[in-house]
Amino acid sequence: MAEEATLPHPAGNIASEPTPTQQAASPDAAQGPTAAQEGDGVEDMSDVSHDGDEDPAALEIDDDRDSGFTGDDGVSTTTSIASSMIRGHIENGRKYNTLRDDYWGPSDDQQFEAMDAGHLLYLMLNSDHHNMLFRSPVSNPGHVLDIGTGPGTWAIDVADKFPEAIVHGVDLYPPPNSWVPPNCYLEVEDVTLEWTWQHRFDLIHMRLMLGAFNDEQWGEVYRQCHDNLNPGGWIEQVELDVRVMCDDGSLPPDSLIAGWGQNFLDCAVRAGRSLATQTTMGSKIERAGFVNVHEQLFKCPIGSWPKNKTFKEAGRINFHHWSSGLDGWAMSLLTKFGAPQPWSADEVRVYVAKVRRELQNPNLHIYHFTRRVWGQKRR
Repeated sequence: MAEEATLPHPAGNIASEPTPTQQAASPDAAQGPTAAQEGDGVEDMSDVSHDGDEDPAALEIDDDRDSGFTGDDGVSTTTSIASSMIRGHIENGRKYNTLRDDYWGPSDDQQFEAMDAGHLLYLMLNSDHHNMLFRSPVSNPGHVLDIGTGPGTWAIDVADKFPEAIVHGVDLYPPPNSWVPPNCYLEVEDVTLEWTWQHRFDLIHMRLMLGAFNDEQWGEVYRQCHDNLNPGGWIEQVELDVRVMCDDGSLPPDSLIAGWGQNFLDCAVRAGRSLATQTTMGSKIERAGFVNVHEQLFKCPIGSWPKNKTFKEAGRINFHHWSSGLDGWAMSLLTKFGAPQPWSADEVRVYVAKVRRELQNPNLHIYHFTRRVWGQKRR
């Protein structure tokens, strides 16, 4: 984890530290608010592979592309509890869950839109695999669990693909979907508490859970995943790197985008809930007792600049993912843990608007890393 940077407020810069081959998120650009910014039907796999040690190849730039940027700047006790969960609580214009007040992510339509775009992004970037939904070699699952299901899109797609499976999607708030397949159950659960399901699972999936737990809670969640899997079952987790990078120098080191990632890594350190999950989840999964652990590190372009057709379309989708997600990603962390003091909501909104404007520059050949890890419980 990078050392915590002291961010000037309201203006100023500190020295950037881009890597030799990637112009990464540098603290310089994280200017203050004047820039108001993881049995049965399970296949065995005997080899162990860690493929994330080498960086993926550079993406080829399409110099003849059209702009892919859109310019879009988002009675009884039981009844009372349920109603409270549905309403959530409103803070700075965004709705948050009522089960835990230590999770930064909103649970409203704007954030669900970003989550759905992220789902589509990772389907597309896994389109070279026979099963775009997951890499774990599970061919005929009986029970599947999706932790942090959000709007439930991944759980619903898995239930559709495997109609004989029972799929549970859980999160801290009620799902927005009014219809789900008959074999899919979207539930409100806090997975940091003791699990009460009466069956074990063949696959447990998590995606974009960064900042959801502190280190101790992560250890407990992975332990419960291991304990609640059938022998031979699999865990799979997909997490992104919040730093924005480029390979060709097109991202100015003093831009807000360049400083975006370090800004939020530092906020998360102050919050005690790291956003660097993608760098630690593999080792934590192994420590929980999983074997045959595999890693896949890949680049996610932001914008339609890649020449490869799959990456070009993925970049368009990811641009929408970021554009619709920026405010929700930023608001809670910066208004609670911004530096040198918490920011106001208006300062965050101005910052996000400026970052969104920078993202619309078609000359930026930018991306972020995503890491996929999957591992097996011993038979």
